[in-house]
Amino acid sequence: MKNDITIPKSSLDFLVELKQNNNKPWFEQHKSQYLIELNHIENFAGALLKELSKTDVLENTSGKKSVYRIYRDIRFSKDKTPFKHYWGGSYTRATAARRGGYYFHLEKGNSFFAGGFWGPNATDLKRIRTEFAQDPETFQEILNSESFKSNFGTLQGEQLKTKPKGFDVDHPAIDLLRFKQFLVIKRFTDEEVLSPQFLELALDAFKNMRPFFDYMSEVLITDANGVSIL
Repeated sequence: MKNDITIPKSSLDFLVELKQNNNKPWFEQHKSQYLIELNHIENFAGALLKELSKTDVLENTSGKKSVYRIYRDIRFSKDKTPFKHYWGGSYTRATAARRGGYYFHLEKGNSFFAGGFWGPNATDLKRIRTEFAQDPETFQEILNSESFKSNFGTLQGEQLKTKPKGFDVDHPAIDLLRFKQFLVIKRFTDEEVLSPQFLELALDAFKNMRPFFDYMSEVLITDANGVSIL
């Protein structure tokens, strides 16, 4: 894949300065620098969207619209700092038949790409657990595959400390049944983020999420008997 879109070191350095000076006067004084760095991130997000769209169908129409605003919503937060100290963005899979979404987080010393289901509703969560209870092996095969383990390690997300209602604590798949969120995360070093190969590395991380997404999509668009609900 030919690529001349990179993340410059200045884009990560700006975030470090912003974290140390997280106030509106400083931000206004450095607004021009912020816009330069934002443009780099939007260009990267656009290039990644273009490549990812070759293998998946996404709702996003541009890299610019994929990148989150730097401004924090502080209305209900004890933390009143007005700005995020990371670049973030996401891509949403299109149509009811494609479930899940892609997310990226760029920050010096803490960059990662993730995907999955952050807050599944009660109906989706029950359907997923029913599938795990009936057939845990299919999903376990995905989690135990070499591509999954080498990219993401293990399935992540908040879990119940006990058993979910309606399931036996001694169920063979109790470790899966306890999950309330279903997340996969691939972390990157600063050297990787700033390298000319980063777009390819990022794309590869997202593409390796597809078996996980395809499984979840199949489950969530069918009932417990495998009949489509669309």
